[in-house]
Amino acid sequence: MTETHEHRLKRIKIRAWRRGIKEMDLLIGGYADAHLADMSVADLDAFEQMMDEADQDLLSWATHQVETPAEFKGMLDKVVAFADPKLWLK
Repeated sequence: MTETHEHRLKRIKIRAWRRGIKEMDLLIGGYADAHLADMSVADLDAFEQMMDEADQDLLSWATHQVETPAEFKGMLDKVVAFADPKLWLK
């Protein structure tokens, strides 16, 4: 059975808020709340691919402690830009 678009959005939203590291819950979950409904299928695919990565890696990339791999840079840049930069950048 094929997943409906509405079901996919609900599943992604739940997953975005249950990351494991509270900072990533707030960053990714907050972005999901604000943008999921307006995202294209390609953006949803990129968002889910990004969420497949470990929280520790995402946090390191979001805080610029480690360079973000090219395949995640576009989506992660959008997510980080959504947050207050004072929280993430030194």
